[in-house]
This record gives sequence, C-alpha cells and structure tokens, in this order.
Amino acid sequence: MVKQIAIDLGTANTVVWLPGKGIVLNEPTVVAVSVEDNRVLAVGNEAKSMLGRTPGNINALKPLKEGVIADYEVTEAMLKYFIQKVCGRAWFFKPEVMICTPAGGTQVEKRAVLDATLSAGARVAYLIDEPLAAAIGAKVPIAAASGNLILDMGGGASEAAVISLGGVVVNKSLRIAGNKIDESIAVFLRRKYNIVIGEQTAEEIKIKIGSALPLDKEEIMEVKGRDSLLGLPKMINVGSGEVTEAIRPTLNQMISMVKEVLEETAPELAADIIDKGLVMTGGTSLLRNFDRLLTQELNVSCHMAEDPMFCVVKGTGVALENLDLYRRSIIRK
Repeated sequence: MVKQIAIDLGTANTVVWLPGKGIVLNEPTVVAVSVEDNRVLAVGNEAKSMLGRTPGNINALKPLKEGVIADYEVTEAMLKYFIQKVCGRAWFFKPEVMICTPAGGTQVEKRAVLDATLSAGARVAYLIDEPLAAAIGAKVPIAAASGNLILDMGGGASEAAVISLGGVVVNKSLRIAGNKIDESIAVFLRRKYNIVIGEQTAEEIKIKIGSALPLDKEEIMEVKGRDSLLGLPKMINVGSGEVTEAIRPTLNQMISMVKEVLEETAPELAADIIDKGLVMTGGTSLLRNFDRLLTQELNVSCHMAEDPMFCVVKGTGVALENLDLYRRSIIRK
C-alpha cells in the first residue's frame, strides 16, 4: 500500500519516477512566491515562464543553487507540491521517497535534503549519491570488481566518480555545469557587443548553436536583448564559433576535474577505464561535440549514456526497488 517515489532534485529540472510507471513528472526547479506573505503561487513550468517577467509583488526563484538547497522553505513547498501531484491529494499512506544528492555534498547539505523530504510528507527518506545513481541508470555493471568512470553534469554541479564493487572509490565535485555555461555566454556577449541577455536566452543559444569544438560549418543565430550602454532594445547575430570561444574556459574546468579523478585512481582501476571509457550523463552531456573534446583531452574513449537526462532518476528508482542490494550506499532517515 505504501507508494515509492524516486526524485532527481536537480538545479535546473526535477524529475519524478514511480515503480512500474517510469517517469511521471519532469518540470523545471522553479518556484514563484508572493513577496508579501511568502505564499507559493506557481511551481515548475508555470513558474519558469515567469522568470525575469514578474511584477514587484511576485518573486520567481530557483530554490537550488549549484546542486544544493539554497532556500529550505521554498524547496520543502516545491517537494510537497510534486509529491502531492504524483500521489494525488487524498493520500492516506505517506510515501517512501529516495532523492539523489551530489557525492561531494557536505553532511549539512545532505541532512537539509532529508529534512525537507520528510517535512514535505515522506514517511521515510533515502539519499543516494548522484554518480552512483547515474551509473545504475546508465546500465553500467557497477557490482563487478572493475572500475567504471562516470561524469554526471547537470545544471548546477558536475561530478566525476570511479565506481567499483557497488560503491564510489574516487570522486570530485565541481559547482560548475550547464548554468555556468549559460552565464559564460551572457558575459561574453555583454563584453563583446554590450548586449544584456537573460538566462533563458543564453540557454537557447547554447542549445541551438553551442558546441564544445568549432563546427565545420558556422551557424548563426539572431539574439535579442538590451543595450547595456543606451538601455534600449538591441538585436545582434551570434556565430557558433563565438559561443565555442565563450564556453571553452568553463569546459576546461570540468575537464580538469576529471583529470584529477584519474590521477587519484588506482592503476588497476585505471586499466579498466582505458578498456571501457568514460560514460557521460546529465543534461550538459548533450552539448554538441563535448564527447569528442573529452576524448581528445583525456586519451580515453568517451560516450554518452542512453537517455542521459534521465539516467539519475532511473538509477534512483532501481535503487529504491532494490534497497537490500544498495543498502551500503544509501543514507536513511
């Protein structure tokens, strides 16, 4: 009778998975609150459409920053909304909820997620490390005595981990991912063209013409924003080569993190990684030619997991259904 729910609480998107049904909800991690009484007015897609467009009495905000909770009360309200939406309002039995958190998160950050989950209406809350969940979701055979290198890149944080015998052996976290790439594009355009653009426009540029390596054929996109000198609306044409130049320093930081993990990896595990390569998961792995750039820089074959956006939530769901198998890697409250 007790419902089980797996949640990938991401900086950019929150995805909910139910046993037997699969992914039942995928919405932006955005909440709109009333400034006067701090009341939640909208969550998810509806709230995201308000970003940068709200009047003075409404505040549209992202309660998670760089993979961890930045606003506890708003996160709790958002989790309650998602759990109620999945369970239905008339839920008699509180559900068991498993949420993934960055492996590099502090104990305080992990406790905040557990407490927020229980306050949102969970009977029992479980935590699993994101790289481990990503590996399970990507169908990597993690239980074997063999090294597997996972690079999980979401909206707020990136994590690289070597996994063997069902646990994380070496891992590094970086509070840099998709959102930082968007920010790099916005800063570059402001410096070069004196144009100010919003988060959503920067993300659109990244998705449409962004590439980790220069493209064979230059792609052009029309970008609209505000002139930072005159304060008037402005429109420019941006090339894919400029976007590649803008995001390269951010990508280099992520590559350095993976190199640090490889430096700390035992020789036997490193030998396994040479044979198997690196598995990329998370939304940022969808950036064009990022796998090719990583292969060039690391001398290890890199490939994207199937359905990279949902690897983490699928892995969290599998772990929730098989608690006995993954008990060593799960925190319970």
